[in-house]
Amino acid sequence: MSVIEPEGVRGRSTARRRRRVRLRTLLIWLAVVPSVAMGTQVAVTAERLLSQAEHLRADVAASEQIGAPLYTLMVDMQAERTMTASVWAGTAGAEEELRIRREATDRGAAEFRRVASGTNASFEEVEQKLEGLAAFRLRADARTGAADSTLAYYTGVIDSVIQAYQREFSHADDAEIVKESRPVVAMLTATEMVAREDTILSLAGPSRQLDSAGFEQFVSAMGAHRHLYEIWVVPYLPEVDKRFYDRIVASSDWQTKIRIENAVLSKHTDTGSGIKLPAETALWRSAHENFSVQMASLNVDRARKVLTRGEAKAAELDTEVAWLIGGSSGGLLIVVIVVVFTTRSVLRRLHDLHDRTVTVAEETLPEVVARLQRGQSVDAAVLPTVRGDGDEVGRISDAFARAVAVSVDGHRQLADERHGFGLFATGIASRTGNLVSRQLSLTEDLQDTFGHDEALLAQLMRSDQLTVGMRRQIENLLILAGGEVPDPHTEPMRIADVLREAAAEVEDFRRIERQALDETSVEPGAISQISHLLAELLDNATRFSPPRSKVVIRAELVADGLSVEIEDRGPRVTPERYEEMNGRLHEAPPYSVLAQNAHRLGLFVVGHLADQLQASVTLRRSVYGGTSAVVILPAALLVATTAAEPRREPAAKPVPAPASAPEPEPVPVPAVPEPAAVAPAPRLSGERRPEPVVRTAAGLPSRTTKAHTKAHTKAGTKAGTNADTKAPAPVTVPGARPALPERVPQTHIAQQLREPRAAETTVRQDAATPEEVADAWADYEHGTQTVEAELRRDRP
Repeated sequence: MSVIEPEGVRGRSTARRRRRVRLRTLLIWLAVVPSVAMGTQVAVTAERLLSQAEHLRADVAASEQIGAPLYTLMVDMQAERTMTASVWAGTAGAEEELRIRREATDRGAAEFRRVASGTNASFEEVEQKLEGLAAFRLRADARTGAADSTLAYYTGVIDSVIQAYQREFSHADDAEIVKESRPVVAMLTATEMVAREDTILSLAGPSRQLDSAGFEQFVSAMGAHRHLYEIWVVPYLPEVDKRFYDRIVASSDWQTKIRIENAVLSKHTDTGSGIKLPAETALWRSAHENFSVQMASLNVDRARKVLTRGEAKAAELDTEVAWLIGGSSGGLLIVVIVVVFTTRSVLRRLHDLHDRTVTVAEETLPEVVARLQRGQSVDAAVLPTVRGDGDEVGRISDAFARAVAVSVDGHRQLADERHGFGLFATGIASRTGNLVSRQLSLTEDLQDTFGHDEALLAQLMRSDQLTVGMRRQIENLLILAGGEVPDPHTEPMRIADVLREAAAEVEDFRRIERQALDETSVEPGAISQISHLLAELLDNATRFSPPRSKVVIRAELVADGLSVEIEDRGPRVTPERYEEMNGRLHEAPPYSVLAQNAHRLGLFVVGHLADQLQASVTLRRSVYGGTSAVVILPAALLVATTAAEPRREPAAKPVPAPASAPEPEPVPVPAVPEPAAVAPAPRLSGERRPEPVVRTAAGLPSRTTKAHTKAHTKAGTKAGTNADTKAPAPVTVPGARPALPERVPQTHIAQQLREPRAAETTVRQDAATPEEVADAWADYEHGTQTVEAELRRDRP
């Protein structure tokens, strides 16, 4: 079997419909999505606030643990740097004080290493630089190298300490804390600038002599600390700290510092070896010791206030998180309660609407449509009416009532049009069928009259075959229009004869091989329908298989009735395509689908006939690569075949040569007498007998039609009854050539060879004309191209 075009528009996508979400789910999601979004926002905010509080606590803990030792180390390094410069400059009594300062530095470094071990990279950098402290102390004691390089080492360590403060203790997430902590680092830097001034003046020593580089460093440190205090410290100090800073600045020691700095800038003397500082620098040491203590107190107090503010801010953040979580939970609870009550109310009303709609759709509307299809009237009271409700659910109910009214009107009009079109198509098909039947009768009369003219007889048989196909197409129209195929049979017919009658309906009937494995008969009222159903399947098989391949039809009894299988060698068909075609065989399509597949109505007709006969038709892939159609006829359509005497079919006469070839002279062949002692071989009860072949007056095989099937079947039965006793007498027709002597099978063989044996397939010579072969190949190529196009279209 082969593919038949599917119903509907070709090429239309069959993509899966998107799954719809239930209204209950939508309402729940309508509440869940905002709730989840709000909950997520609350969670993110709470996590951020908690992280900020944790960071603040970590900064406070780090400042309390590492900040104090780090600040002490910085102050000790500044003092040791100053004493190292004094010793380098030869100041009297500086060695003993340097030793004291170094001991203090060692204690500060040991404490710092203890608390900062294994913390982070900022403190590791300070630890690494402290490793070179002993080496630079040796250089200072031995006066090796320049003093600037030794002092630069101390300055580098102090800068690392300030950078550690800046990286670790001034990155709080709270803007207020950042604002308050910013002056702390700036004050440390400014204090370091003043300490550098002290170191540079100590390096000048009693001679008050500096080189140009030292003088430039003094001026840079002085400008830097003044800029820091004015720009980055004073504007950010709280009122209390600012008043304390003003007292320090107004003190005599600080004013002495300012006076000495101004004197160095304005009263210094340039000499050949450097710069001579003024005598006022001698007052720097005592003034620096006083105001530096006050500045250190301000720095420590400012740092402690920042830490206290950080702890308070962390507590505030914890309280804020608690209020945020509590308020959000209350809001979510209110949302859930509102959503539950709203959803239940809406769903209850929609459930009532659904029940009414389902009742109308599943009970009322199908009953109304069935009554309309039967031509009966419909009571309008059973249909839903428009109530005019103002809310949304009421408007949906009114819209459904309007849709039902429009649907009923459409079904009423469609039923009227379908009924009218069915009557019209049935009338046209009946009238055309009568004309085709008369044409067939006229063709057979012409065959009987002009059977001696072989060329004309071949054309008449070709015309007869086309007319039979035309009659089958007219019967297709009658079946699809709702009519019935006229059945002239009045007696049961053997299944072998039914297969022969179905094969005779096909144009390329020579390629069909029939195998009736069981002797059974068919009810008279179903013969025409069964023959037409099988003819459609056979025609499809011959058209879509190679022209010289065989199409096998076999019938045998099964548990459910009679199985008829038609097998071809057509092209490959996908499993999805078989599923689609089998679905078409079990469901009658509407007229719109038939119109779109008007050139491929075979499966529609087969489906209609199978539904009328209560039979099942299944298409599947054959083991030979083609398609196999399995038809299961119910047992109610079968009757037992009446037992008859064994029969023999008259031997087929040789087909005359074409008219254009010279006719050979008849050669007399003496008849072989039958031996009296040899009896015919006995037949088995289940052995198949050759079927009778009806011939025309010219001796050619004649295809039986529905009008002559009964007569041909009776003639074949009668001939088979007398075949075992004597050879059939040759048919003598006036004007025809005399028949050659015939030999009766199995009358001259040995007794051992008369045992039953397997049937042999006789390969007959193909007598098709070149035109017929070309037409068959054209049909096969068309079918192959159709299948390939469908496979490409189905391929993703």
